[in-house]
Amino acid sequence: MHARSWASPSEAAPRDAAIATVGLGRDFGTTTAVRSIDLTIADGEIYGLLGANGAGKSTTVRMLVTLLRPSRGTATVAGHDVVSAADQVRLRIGVALQEAALDPTQTGRELLTLQARLYGLRGRTASRRLDEVVGLVDLGDALSARVATYSGGMARRLDLACALIHQPSVLFLDEPTTGLDPTSRARVWEEVRRLNAAGTTVLLTTQYLEEADALADRVGLIVDGRLAVQGSPGALKEAVQPHVSGRAATLDDVFLHHTAHTGRPSLPAAGSAA
Repeated sequence: MHARSWASPSEAAPRDAAIATVGLGRDFGTTTAVRSIDLTIADGEIYGLLGANGAGKSTTVRMLVTLLRPSRGTATVAGHDVVSAADQVRLRIGVALQEAALDPTQTGRELLTLQARLYGLRGRTASRRLDEVVGLVDLGDALSARVATYSGGMARRLDLACALIHQPSVLFLDEPTTGLDPTSRARVWEEVRRLNAAGTTVLLTTQYLEEADALADRVGLIVDGRLAVQGSPGALKEAVQPHVSGRAATLDDVFLHHTAHTGRPSLPAAGSAA
């Protein structure tokens, strides 16, 4: 993938946008979790959504995958409105949230077969697709074992396989590598790249700046419920380079530059504790 050049949250959405939001916001009672998000993500793009804990990343994702109804604004995913055409959105997306919702008493094969049936896949079609996703995430012999015996990395890969069984056009990954060891994290990165190369649009939320730098065509930084800045990792680092002396700027410097007034701490680098 080649990085896109759009840099302003207010730019108009291209016609081939996989995700487009205007003024998207969500309140919980008197608390505002997401103030107003204007965002466009093109078909085939990997977009990294950054922000400190509580900035609004996960709430934004939950609105886009139809788990939360927006309090204001609009959003379309895969060409369908997340409120008025929620069922159409769900048919076209894959979702792997922070905590994998996997039944520990079932085997990996049983869970994948159930997921395939929920999306209307039957017989040879379901079997073929199950073999494809198992090969993609490399579960191997573990497919016949109960999920309770899986390591954290294996469970994460099974959750990713469940999200991919119906060949979604847009994949949402909400902090997919939090808590994983470096080897498992590298494996997830490899799978994300492979999926994207096959044409899947990916929205990735992460607290690991190295992860966003390595994977994303563009990144956006949410600060206090708004998209403060977005662009390619290289462009964002170049923009803050004049404020950094003696070394090359990093995405950590981008984060600090745009959140200095909030007093929030830096995001952890990849491999550190979440």
